[in-house]
Amino acid sequence: MPAPDPDTIHPLPGHTRCAFIKNIVTRPTIVAGDYSYYDDPDGPERFEEHCVLYHYDFIGDRLVIGRFCAIAANAKFIMNGANHPMDGFSTFPFGIFGGEWQDRFDMEKFGRAFRGDTVVGHDVWIGMEATIMPGVTIGDGAVVATRSVVSRDVPPYAIVAGNPARVVKMRFDEATILRLLDIAWWNWPVDKITRNIDAIGGADITGLEQAT
Repeated sequence: MPAPDPDTIHPLPGHTRCAFIKNIVTRPTIVAGDYSYYDDPDGPERFEEHCVLYHYDFIGDRLVIGRFCAIAANAKFIMNGANHPMDGFSTFPFGIFGGEWQDRFDMEKFGRAFRGDTVVGHDVWIGMEATIMPGVTIGDGAVVATRSVVSRDVPPYAIVAGNPARVVKMRFDEATILRLLDIAWWNWPVDKITRNIDAIGGADITGLEQAT
């Protein structure tokens, strides 16, 4: 059997709850790498509408998802449009209600609450109903536990859990993590990945380094 086609929508025949994300999103401000998937029994096609919230074109922030990521049902990415200015006495968004209030809307002040793009690295696993806050970067190989609220950057190969999410464990020692980041198997050609799936899914770093 050949490797799955990264340009198909549903990579598992007969299982329409799983879809490769890059093939179901329409906004240019959402970018997903090959083989990253979203799984949802109510239909993965709703990822863009149901999972990426407060994502407005006029703000321009991006959600960037790497390759080989697994995102479980009802995960939420809260984008910068959810933020309210907090440097004045009130956080109420007067300007969105039109009329004279809109005339007094200060985009520059509103923009000071923005935190930039949200970036998910490669080979990241995000559990059910996890919430990722604006501007967060999740490192390669990280795991986000179910219902976690991620409000700060996650190191590569960390496991985070809780609200707010905190590092509960590193998946490997520091030396191994550095070697894995240097190998970056997710950037290999798909035929090399296919030949070395056992090494990628194993725990022998030397064998992975020697993959051909």
